[in-house]
Amino acid sequence: MEDVSVQQVLEALADPARRTVVRTLAHAPCDLSCGSFDLPVGRSTSSHHFSVLRAAGVLRQYYVGTTKMNALRTQELEGRFPGLLRAVVAAADAEARQTP
Repeated sequence: MEDVSVQQVLEALADPARRTVVRTLAHAPCDLSCGSFDLPVGRSTSSHHFSVLRAAGVLRQYYVGTTKMNALRTQELEGRFPGLLRAVVAAADAEARQTP
């Protein structure tokens, strides 16, 4: 995380599909598999979005058997950029409430 810049995190979170992933994980009671997300993009594009989030330090991915799981790196992000993740999730929640 020490090599991740705020610019990199903000660029990763600028895309609506990636914010959907982050928002979904933030409200989930547990880590989620890649197939759990309802993204309006194809499989290869979804993989790209997960890769960008992982490279920016927002996600941690790991395998359970053959299933790739996703977890937010909440504590690490809070330590590096205090309040950023909470603010992004709150803004994404507000945006979702306004979208018909």
